[in-house]
Amino acid sequence: MNQLLPFLIPGRGARGYWVQITEGLETMFGWRDYPPDVAQQLGEALAAAPLLAADMTQAGRFNLQFQGEGPLKLLVTQIDAQLRLRGMAKHAPDAAGDFQALMKGGLLAAMIEPEGDGERYQAMVEVVGLALSEALQIYFGRSEQLQTLIRLSASEGKLAGLLVQRLPEGEGARSARAAGARSAAQPPALGGESGGEHVDPDHAAAGSGNVDNDNWEHVYTLMRTVTPDDLQKWSGEELLNRIFAEDEVRVFEPRPIELVCRCSDAQISAMLLGLGRDEVDSVLAEQGAVAINCEFCGRGYRYDPADVVALFAADAASGNDQATRH
Repeated sequence: MNQLLPFLIPGRGARGYWVQITEGLETMFGWRDYPPDVAQQLGEALAAAPLLAADMTQAGRFNLQFQGEGPLKLLVTQIDAQLRLRGMAKHAPDAAGDFQALMKGGLLAAMIEPEGDGERYQAMVEVVGLALSEALQIYFGRSEQLQTLIRLSASEGKLAGLLVQRLPEGEGARSARAAGARSAAQPPALGGESGGEHVDPDHAAAGSGNVDNDNWEHVYTLMRTVTPDDLQKWSGEELLNRIFAEDEVRVFEPRPIELVCRCSDAQISAMLLGLGRDEVDSVLAEQGAVAINCEFCGRGYRYDPADVVALFAADAASGNDQATRH
């Protein structure tokens, strides 16, 4: 199951998200022969993306991107407001090692690309820390000025992550219960607990919303006990109840995540039509066929001369003579 679970710890002035991804991994990774250590970093980045993009409300895309000159050259994850997620990595043939070995000295960027004419947002920091989770925590501290704790885990069959943020002092407060939250220890009501609507817990903190340092230190201490094995073993509510056993944790309706690449035959065909017949014919003359691999999932697309003739003939018959568009 792929899902993002929002939650609130009202007594500690903190909120967060838990993520789990188990479906679609074979499709996303199956076409690409990533070295194990590269696959580990990509898996953690894929788990991080929904946590970082959970607050997106407008149509568009959130990109988390690493670029460096070491064994791992490029790592990109993309997710939209509907939580449709994909990712890819480019690496040296012998890429191996831990986070520092693969990514040290590179740059980590977070970008929001709204659809249409909306203003783009980008923040970039140098990669530091012993793990991607640490690098992202530092990013939040420098770029967003939000105290944030992140834990990530990636295995062959499951990606998981946990993010907890300190609510800004004075942030206020409609009642979380009025917003449709329930205790993590309370089973969901039959048919869903909030009428099927996604509830954003950002402004659902109970009480004054003021957070003292002792409360955040309490959260910090408990989060330090979370291991990758914990993320792999427990469901979201089980994990929250184990970590914050002495606190009230209010959970919100989970949101589904779709791990899927957006490449398709139709998309590749449109790209070839956009190149124009002369350009495609020159590739055929040189290589005998047009071969394209998706940079994200690695799926291959091949067009032989007969495929190209049929593609452009169908386009011309539909009234979209490609000679007029370049």
